[in-house]
Amino acid sequence: MNVIPLVIILLMLFPCRANDDDVNTALAKEHETATVHFFNHLIKTNDPDIAELTMALKMMPKGGDIHIHYSGAIYAETYLDWVGNKKYCIYDRSDPKLNIEIFQIETRRKNQIPQENRPFCLDKYAVIANNAFYRKLLAAWSNKDFYSHYHTQKAPDQQFFDTFNYLRPLSQQILMDGIAQLKKRAKYENVQYLEIMLKKAPSFQYPDLAKALDALDPDADENRVFAALKPYADFMAKDSLVAKGIYDYIQTEEAAISGMDDDKFRIRLQSYAVRNTPRATVFSSLYSAFSAAHASKKIVCVNIVGPEDGYIAMRDYKLYMLMFRYLKRLFPDVHISLHAGELVSGMIPPEGLANHIRYAVDIAGANRIGHGVDVAMETNALTLLQALREKDIPIEINLTSNDFILGVKGKAHPIKLYQRYGVPFVISSDDPGVSRSDLTHEFLIFAINYKPSYTDIKKIVFNSIRYSFLPPKEKLAELQDLQSRFLIYESDIAKIEKTVHKSAHTPRHQGHFGCLMRLP
Repeated sequence: MNVIPLVIILLMLFPCRANDDDVNTALAKEHETATVHFFNHLIKTNDPDIAELTMALKMMPKGGDIHIHYSGAIYAETYLDWVGNKKYCIYDRSDPKLNIEIFQIETRRKNQIPQENRPFCLDKYAVIANNAFYRKLLAAWSNKDFYSHYHTQKAPDQQFFDTFNYLRPLSQQILMDGIAQLKKRAKYENVQYLEIMLKKAPSFQYPDLAKALDALDPDADENRVFAALKPYADFMAKDSLVAKGIYDYIQTEEAAISGMDDDKFRIRLQSYAVRNTPRATVFSSLYSAFSAAHASKKIVCVNIVGPEDGYIAMRDYKLYMLMFRYLKRLFPDVHISLHAGELVSGMIPPEGLANHIRYAVDIAGANRIGHGVDVAMETNALTLLQALREKDIPIEINLTSNDFILGVKGKAHPIKLYQRYGVPFVISSDDPGVSRSDLTHEFLIFAINYKPSYTDIKKIVFNSIRYSFLPPKEKLAELQDLQSRFLIYESDIAKIEKTVHKSAHTPRHQGHFGCLMRLP
């Protein structure tokens, strides 16, 4: 007589009653586990398969890019196309007598510039025809070829920031086309959300009121600073020209992204001021930025940009933070993300590294920190790390630009320090056009250099939406979309893991035995 195995008897007595959700959940977990094994195979090795890792990261949903500058995100080739579309030209030499500079865009039509300048201003097709000049142009307008051959060159940070002097006149003329290109790139990379720094908020000059700001000691206490800021803010609040300027600014910002949102993509903007300018210029621009962010649903936060190691930026850093503190009290609903700690030893005197991140958090009330590279050199760094963790303030990590501008990469970068002390962070692209990079490459650098687990990578991707400045309902929708994207992605990777890698650890379907494990 045949003996019926105990397993069959149990299955007959206690059939599985798992509903479709249970099955789907179990299958999703299996796919996620297979994806963990797949990434371990690629990352947890001294000789990673970079090509396959690149493919996997390119496919991977990347959530949002929440630290990206518009003018620095557009590639030089696109700027050249815009020069052609506008019928502008580019100077092929510098001549002080003619007031021209090589690689500068001439934003007048050729028939409108002085006769003696015309032979030296090349249109798009003349630039392309002159391959030597074309290559030099790309090298001037971006970081292309900076390290690939010997040449007389600027310091890396100077090279980086000088590119904006070439590109700014054109970048601010062409917004919708540029945004459309960034959307196309985002979708190509499986990025669903962008939070872009598009245009500087307008500034307004009142020389009599500015005198009080100019007279402030850089280390003045909060009461003195606020007493100097109040008359300026009060005047701006009542000035019809200011109201008109802020209204026009909002209209320009919103028009640039009008119609860009769809069921798989969303874009929002950051307003900002530029440091290293007169105090009244910074404050009035910040006032405009806060006003705009308060009034517009499309402008989600305020920032401050520009080289942090500039003389004025270093001298007035605390004043800037007090400006943010003052304006946050006027506009308490406005979010703040601050470029802070984009500094390293040797760039400035050591004491200059003591408190920029701390001041951004404790004085300005920043909700996010951009870069945060000098954290290890800050006074009481351990308590700062604890504060960042407890206040749930994430760091926007920009690996390519930190390497190029600051020379900080590999083990010198504090990304592992943040991770070890539980400080949340996101991976972002900063200026991918200038850096000749993209968000996929940023994740590739992260994976190769810091050997994260797949779970770590996935958490960081979700952080990009979690710490975005979207309102709760929109954020929830983006998180749900991101989860759906990962379900599809992990299903695809599980197929690769099973059919290509054929690893011994590939998980198998549990079938009925999985049900038995759930029996009482």
